[in-house]
Amino acid sequence: MARGEPLFTKYDLGLTLLGQDQKVKEAVERIDANAFLNSNQEDLCDELCQEFTINVPLLKDGAIELDQREAHVDVSQDPMRMIFDRSQPIYMKGTEITFFVPYEGDRNLFGFRPNSFTLNPPCAQINQSELAFTYTRLDHNSEAVRRDFQSDLASIQNHLQTQRNQVKQYNETVRSKIQRWITERRERLLKSQGMAAALGYPMRRRPDAPSTYTAPTIRKKVSIAQTAAATAKPFKPEPTLDIAEYEHILSVISNMVAVMERSPNAFRGMKEEDLRQHFLVQLNGQYEGQATGETFNFEGKTDILIRVEGKNIFIAECKFWDGPESFNKALDQLLGYASWRDTKIALLIFNRDRNLTTLLQKIPELVKNHPNFRKQQEYKSESGFRFLLHHKDDKARDLILTVAVFEVPA
Repeated sequence: MARGEPLFTKYDLGLTLLGQDQKVKEAVERIDANAFLNSNQEDLCDELCQEFTINVPLLKDGAIELDQREAHVDVSQDPMRMIFDRSQPIYMKGTEITFFVPYEGDRNLFGFRPNSFTLNPPCAQINQSELAFTYTRLDHNSEAVRRDFQSDLASIQNHLQTQRNQVKQYNETVRSKIQRWITERRERLLKSQGMAAALGYPMRRRPDAPSTYTAPTIRKKVSIAQTAAATAKPFKPEPTLDIAEYEHILSVISNMVAVMERSPNAFRGMKEEDLRQHFLVQLNGQYEGQATGETFNFEGKTDILIRVEGKNIFIAECKFWDGPESFNKALDQLLGYASWRDTKIALLIFNRDRNLTTLLQKIPELVKNHPNFRKQQEYKSESGFRFLLHHKDDKARDLILTVAVFEVPA
């Protein structure tokens, strides 16, 4: 057996996992209230995930190195030797062989006992980025050393694999739990500070809004969420469009395209501005004339803009697909239109006489290569994508971008 401390014996991994959720939740609650409210929620979630995801060590057995030196071997406890006084060390010259095995992951996991383990645990010296297995022999039996090392290495690999199986479910769910606890605390803090009223800038829908293009089961006022740049100063709410209302606006646009598909002759040969006007008619039918086209906003003119009480809450750009260069230009235009407070934007791509499948395959790659790209989000749509980008002048300010691709009559 190698010289060193016994591994996988100090703590019970199963019991630790049972209490891990509570520790993560406590970490969310410990953050200063103002810093919490002013933090970018995605960044905060990323940081907590990085902190609390359990990284079981992975041994790099393809990078093992060896060291050999002469050593004094204590034989006082060797039962095969006739020694009358074993209370004192008795040294003989021998050979010391040390194997260095690099690893990646959390070194603390070498101290946790998985739910399947051996009563004769392997031993090794745990260094910052490698395990050291040291063996001493009085003979020169290299095969015996190799056999002992491979046995210890296999035992450690088995323990680590058992740990991976045990923590898999925890790691797969930790992000969704953190997101839920962040949302819950945010809502609680806003209410406790008496800001519940600041959560809603009412944007009343017409009671007689046509249901031809959308059929919501419940009509409601627009709910406005609050966002702010990451800072520790006292939190001041900033109005932005609630995600549910954002989805409703996109659905109105999507349902208008469905009408185009059902009546292609009526829309055949239309240009961008003509198609846009049809979207504006439907949006104004839902939002009391608040949707405008070619409205000046920040650095340029955007195709579709919804403004409530002087605040922009939705910005969209309409473009016919004309290749990657045109797409990138349209995306840059859209980001240029977005002021610091705008947080939800959309790029509507009209496809005419192009291979739709090939086009859809290109879009995620194009957005991911953009310098403002942060991550792609899950979005249930056959011809749409959802991304998170940062504002062009403020990396702490997130923008939700939806790219929707529509077939239009040639």
